[in-house]
Amino acid sequence: MYKKPQILKNFDDKFETLLFLPEAQDRKGEGGLRLQGYFKTSQNSKPLISIITVVYNGEKYLEETISSVLNQTYDNVEYIIIDGGSTDGTLDIIKKYEDKIDYWVSERDGGISDAFNKGVKVAHGEYINFQGDGDGFYAPDALEKVFENIDTKEDVLISAKIQRIDENGEHLYVSKYMRKFNKKSLLFRMSMPHQGLFTHIIYFKKYGFFDVNNIFCMDYEHLLRAYKEFPKVVTKDTIAARWRADGIGNGRILEIFKEYDKIKRDNKVANTLLLDFIKYWTLFKYYVKKIRLND
Repeated sequence: MYKKPQILKNFDDKFETLLFLPEAQDRKGEGGLRLQGYFKTSQNSKPLISIITVVYNGEKYLEETISSVLNQTYDNVEYIIIDGGSTDGTLDIIKKYEDKIDYWVSERDGGISDAFNKGVKVAHGEYINFQGDGDGFYAPDALEKVFENIDTKEDVLISAKIQRIDENGEHLYVSKYMRKFNKKSLLFRMSMPHQGLFTHIIYFKKYGFFDVNNIFCMDYEHLLRAYKEFPKVVTKDTIAARWRADGIGNGRILEIFKEYDKIKRDNKVANTLLLDFIKYWTLFKYYVKKIRLND
């Protein structure tokens, strides 16, 4: 049994980390190791990694995601599941693994961004990573490979490759390895998908939570906040996770690009003419690629 972690809040922090989420009127359940008095903390050579899964009616793939997290050979992982009040068999699956999940809650939320924020509020790891109910780690040693030779005092963002798969789990492509990350890549696309991105808690403490007004690109906007003073990024030439093509953005590419465009303009990362060129060039490449795949 581990002692409750001491929660320290600096004056400039955007929020205070919690042990449990405040009681909600429509809560369907809450559980996990924390409610049994077990709390995990970082060790000298093993930083605690918080993996957050947000889910709503995700019984189809959730167990696969849970298994990919719990089977990691890296032995200091904190697993948090935020359920939006599912009405299918999702809660039964969560409760099946309750003695291995650190904290879970099921209650109505305000969308993916709000659910992400709930997970961040109760995350006690030095690094935070998000795996959706259709995603999951590529291999049992994925985390071990990602965290080789990491300096937790300097390395704020760790970006590994992801494998894109279709709804049936078939391979689509693997993201490219960037030997040295260039923040300008963010002007064209989300060049660090959140499934392969491990973000130090100090980033969240400095830049706050995800914007709940964003439906598709909340992780992209969260990174652009730091564009002018971008933190150190460590890139890893290893596949960290699988990203399943069945999410909220499926078939809504124009809506996604509209949100991308608004985010870039709101954050003033480039002049209007350049942003327009990037938008139309990216759309052009997308449709050319789509036509080729359909040939």
